[in-house]
Amino acid sequence: MRKNTILLFFIFIGMSISATAQKQISVEDIWQQYKFYPKSVPGFNFQNDGKHYTRLEENDIRQYDLTTGKFSKSLFSAKEVSGNDAFSGEIDGYSFSDDESKILIKTETEAIYRRSTRANYYVWDRDKKKLTTVCPDGKQMYASFSADMNKVAYVRENNMYYKDLATGKEIQITKDGKQNEIINGSADWVYEEEFSFAKGFQWSPDGKTIAFMRFDESEVKEFTMTNYKDGLYPEYVTFKYPKVGEANAVVSIHLYNVATGKTVKAMTGKEKDIYFPRIKWTKDPNKLCIFKMNRLQNELELLLADAQTGKTTSLLKEKNKYYIDITDDMTFLESGDQFIWSSEKSGYNHIYLYDLKGNEKAQLTSGDYDVTSFYGVDEKRNLVYYQAAEDSPLERHIYSVNLKGKGKKKMTPAAGTNRAQFSSTYDYYVNTFSTANIASTYTVYTNEGKEVRVIEDNAAIKGLQKEYGTSPVEFFDFKTSENVELNGYMIKPPNFDKNKKYPVFMYVYGGPGSQTVNNSFGGFNYWWFQMLAQKGYLVVSVDNRGTGARGEEFKKVTYLQLGKYETIDQIEAAKYLGKQSYVDAERIGIFGWSYGGYMSSLCLFKGNDVFKSAIAVAPVTNWKWYDTIYTERYMRTEKDNADGYLDNSPVYFADKLKGNYLLVHGMGDDNVHFQNTAEMVNALVNANKQFDTYFYPNRNHGIYGGTTRLHLYNKMTEFILNKL
Repeated sequence: MRKNTILLFFIFIGMSISATAQKQISVEDIWQQYKFYPKSVPGFNFQNDGKHYTRLEENDIRQYDLTTGKFSKSLFSAKEVSGNDAFSGEIDGYSFSDDESKILIKTETEAIYRRSTRANYYVWDRDKKKLTTVCPDGKQMYASFSADMNKVAYVRENNMYYKDLATGKEIQITKDGKQNEIINGSADWVYEEEFSFAKGFQWSPDGKTIAFMRFDESEVKEFTMTNYKDGLYPEYVTFKYPKVGEANAVVSIHLYNVATGKTVKAMTGKEKDIYFPRIKWTKDPNKLCIFKMNRLQNELELLLADAQTGKTTSLLKEKNKYYIDITDDMTFLESGDQFIWSSEKSGYNHIYLYDLKGNEKAQLTSGDYDVTSFYGVDEKRNLVYYQAAEDSPLERHIYSVNLKGKGKKKMTPAAGTNRAQFSSTYDYYVNTFSTANIASTYTVYTNEGKEVRVIEDNAAIKGLQKEYGTSPVEFFDFKTSENVELNGYMIKPPNFDKNKKYPVFMYVYGGPGSQTVNNSFGGFNYWWFQMLAQKGYLVVSVDNRGTGARGEEFKKVTYLQLGKYETIDQIEAAKYLGKQSYVDAERIGIFGWSYGGYMSSLCLFKGNDVFKSAIAVAPVTNWKWYDTIYTERYMRTEKDNADGYLDNSPVYFADKLKGNYLLVHGMGDDNVHFQNTAEMVNALVNANKQFDTYFYPNRNHGIYGGTTRLHLYNKMTEFILNKL
């Protein structure tokens, strides 16, 4: 009996050791050694033939065959350049002229904000094997070839220029550009951030006209950030940033005639407090389409401007009881008399065909689902390609449909998330496929859906998942007390025991149209969450009301009340989890970044009987401190919606803090200003509440660079282990 007992004891110990012998993930593995970084395939620079693409490698622009992956030839090599001493030999980016006879080389790039850069540009003539400096007098922005390939337009020091490549002469188009006052051809900060573009000019299809935007930001108030760089005094960075209810830049649209050197202003009406979120040339080189939107962003008009006179006519008007999201889906067909348009007017985002008189010719997609990306029009086959969440809000598939809205075809049968990039002729596409448990696979397909080759399958990541014994991401759904069905995912600790009680670590973003709960691979946070699961936490994320891919009403229910319904849903999610037999309801924490930091703060304060701990990174803490375009789109102004701001801004709920709170911010954050965290600290101190805070000098909204992420994630991990 004694021998058998000893034998059973050692068998039990052996089983326990085996069960816990998986390799342990560390923050250093993730953010220092980048051990789990999956291989990716950069965006394809497809060439005109639709079969070849180019890639920048070792300062060479190399051509490859898409169908085989084999190297074809080098189109430009920095090593072979001679006769241009200004060229550094380092290439940051490039673009081709329409006929691919010339290449625009971008070097010595400086980042400005999220999308804006300045750089030195050079033109490589492939036939003459000659490299020409675009401008020796200072770095330029957004250099672009004209359609006739003989000119390059660009912005320098807030003014528009172009260079005549035949004569070598630089022509200055505007002369009133001035820092923090007048911008020509480039977006201001708020347009760049919230309308998602930085380049504010476009060549006409015949290369004879340049349409450009002019921003008069002289009345916009300034914001100053302080950087600490080992000097006797800190460095101050001052820029124009319009906060809620304050003056925006006055924007106007201008058309410059290259032949005459004259500029006309587009006649867009007398209103000045409006937005122009896009300009886009039609196939007619004399007609520019201008998107005109009111400041409330619930009325949009498309105007057609005459390039010679600036006179405009109305093409299309759209109104929405909430707000209108701007996209780049608008595409003019080669026939010149029709265009593609996407709209939520049916209650879901769908694709439509219109004529140039503003008449709807066909609804190309329909149903109770959202089209989530538009890929383009294959006019040779009369097909439109798009991505949609038709099967489930958690999934994305690629579809084609003809220009009559018939013959819809699903091109990606495997359950998960699919993203496509089509070649210039639409003969091939590269599909990026992943699931919550499978890292991205990149595969080339023909237009007919036949697999050509796998570019990358990330088999190494699968090996690491096995080696470290990762737990599967499991999806679930539940109904709240208000009968709202919400989707979530959960990562359970290895060797999960339903009879044990586990602490819960929730991850939230929750902002308008976003999603954290989808069947796609999670990147760096996937591995951090797996690490936390190894340490005994249940990791959970739930998509609240206001998130995307479930139609307009689900997304826009948060209108005028950002944070209200989202917080209710996250608190309900925590309560639902707390009722599960395997959850320790006394130990539920929540973490978020940016909008997620705003959410985690509100959840900890308003749900102080539910959440024990929260981490808020770069949070908005009062909507009055955020920018005009984003905030007013969803909340209007504080004057118009005082209760919406008062009821849903964390600074007004500091006195409700009971649990553990870690507040983190980058002091060089040009987006969500450090002011939000400083004022949150003021509110917490005034309420005599204890908390933890970390701040990162000179770091922007992403809080990265060098060992910054390693430092931050070590701190957050320590906080979770000690406070949750």
